[in-house]
This record gives sequence, structure tokens and C-alpha cells, in this order.
Amino acid sequence: MSQVRVISDAEFESNVLQVVETPVLAYFWASWCGPCRLMSPSVEWAANTWGDRLVIVKLEIDPNPNSVKLCQVEGVPALRLFQDGKEIAASEGALTKAKLEDFLSPFVGESIG
Repeated sequence: MSQVRVISDAEFESNVLQVVETPVLAYFWASWCGPCRLMSPSVEWAANTWGDRLVIVKLEIDPNPNSVKLCQVEGVPALRLFQDGKEIAASEGALTKAKLEDFLSPFVGESIG
């Protein structure tokens, strides 16, 4: 079962901005985006690897323009990492599993295994 929670604009504030103590990774994607399909398994891996230290939410960009605008997403796939309601890291474009690990590990610790 996936630990990645699919959310909408209406849930962004409560599921991302109001979360305290645990970092939240917002993954922006689109159904028509080939690189998004390539990156989705790595995002699932991150959720399974750091599920006790990281919340991951997924937003499709087309039906969620408010969150896209708020996070200044200009291309997909895009990642925005939040801590205590503030953006602390951002990435746009597909990342390999190793690059995703490099992006997240300074904030959530090294992966195990």
C-alpha cells in the first residue's frame, strides 16, 4: 500500500502547511508527463523508506492550480519540501532514485538499505 497521499488544493493547507515537526514533501505531477511516470516509483520508494520521518503528498497540477501557483511550480515533475509550513527545498525535473535520496537525506537522514 502506498504511503503517498493524493491531495487537492482544498487539502494543501491542512496536509502541508499546518504539519509541524515532520517534513512534508509535495510531489507535483501530470498524467501527460512522461518524466513524472518515470519518477513516481522513486517517490513511492522514498515514502516506504522514510515513512516514519517524512510525509509525502502528491498533487496533479491541472486540477490544483492554487497549490501550483503558491509553490511557484513552473514544470513537472516538481518537488517542494516543507518544514513547519515553510518551504525548505525545491526541485524541478525528473530525479533518479539516487538524486532523490541526495535531495531528501539532509532533512530526513540517510536511507537504511
